[in-house]
Amino acid sequence: MKIRKIGSVLMTAAVAAALVAGAGCKKKEGGEAAKSAEGNTVKIGFLGALTGDVAMFGKPTLEGMKMAADEINAKGGINGKKIEIVEADNRGDKQEGASVTQKLISRDGVVAIVGDPTTGITKVAAPIAQKAQVVLISAGATGPGVVENGDFIYRDTLLDSVAIPACIDFFAKDLGYKKVAVITSDNNDYSVGLSQTFRDAAKGKGIEIVADEKVKDGDKDFSAQITNIKAKKPDVIFFSGYYTEGALIMKEARKQGLKAKMFGGDGLFSPKLIELGGDAVEGTMSALGFSPEQASPATAKFVEAFKAKHNGTEPGLFDAQGYDAIMLIADAMKRGNSTDPKVFKAALGQTKNFEGVSGTITIRANREPIKSPLALLEVKGGKYVLKAKVPVKMD
Repeated sequence: MKIRKIGSVLMTAAVAAALVAGAGCKKKEGGEAAKSAEGNTVKIGFLGALTGDVAMFGKPTLEGMKMAADEINAKGGINGKKIEIVEADNRGDKQEGASVTQKLISRDGVVAIVGDPTTGITKVAAPIAQKAQVVLISAGATGPGVVENGDFIYRDTLLDSVAIPACIDFFAKDLGYKKVAVITSDNNDYSVGLSQTFRDAAKGKGIEIVADEKVKDGDKDFSAQITNIKAKKPDVIFFSGYYTEGALIMKEARKQGLKAKMFGGDGLFSPKLIELGGDAVEGTMSALGFSPEQASPATAKFVEAFKAKHNGTEPGLFDAQGYDAIMLIADAMKRGNSTDPKVFKAALGQTKNFEGVSGTITIRANREPIKSPLALLEVKGGKYVLKAKVPVKMD
């Protein structure tokens, strides 16, 4: 997912400064990474928000990472070396994301970074990690423009370009949806990209986009958009933004008597959606790369261990993908027999049919993941339940 635009002018300056700093400190960074790889500890950095609007994505990512590290360390570590998770809070801010990335590399000497859960900050961090030759794997970024930054950049999340076409097939064939209203938050890069992915994927699938409305992150009044949509009588509303606006959109829809359900990506998925929307968000669906009900042996074991550690609370998408990111890195280090990112990145790129807790993962030649199955979750009775496991072609 992508994060909202925050202080774009300042961010641009900060990224430029960070890249210059990276170029100036390249020798130091390489030395620090080598030092970490040669010692008794393998340092892996967390990049994400622990405070602010998108902490709902950052906190569970870190929880999953720590759980994986603890399990690996309890079994002797990686080639005899213990994993140390180095954490910092970027507050969901692109400028701070650039700064944290640089500090993790040059000050802390990490050999890999997991994060950011959002596409916007991942795109800021990726060129910094690439220049320093430190592996970065995002456990949440789903939009375009991430791995294109270079051969040290990966991710383990289900891509929008894979998830949306699979869901459209399911909606058209299994649910009989024909008419869709699209709502885009046009000051949110994630939302703009996801809506375009939906429009492209809908072509030739028997889906008619009967309304195409625009809103903005932070809006509170959606009465005009819902009035226009209601007149078109859609079967479903596709909202490509975040849960905050999604909850308010559905409250307005129910207020006006619109019966259509809402569907979206992982930006729409959060317990906060239910808290903010109440009965209005019943039936809302999110396409995700994980569900506790996937019931593979790896997933079932992870869910039980997580519940035991967190007083019966079930893990969510970002817990699982943070966990898988550490396990993927550890697996690559073991297969490559090295904790040097210049060495284990090649093994990471050769990952095939890895049985992760968020699904079976294969890293393709372009360093993009393909995962199966897709989990379509629905709000039912005030909680998320698995509506369907949608197959994804593993090619």
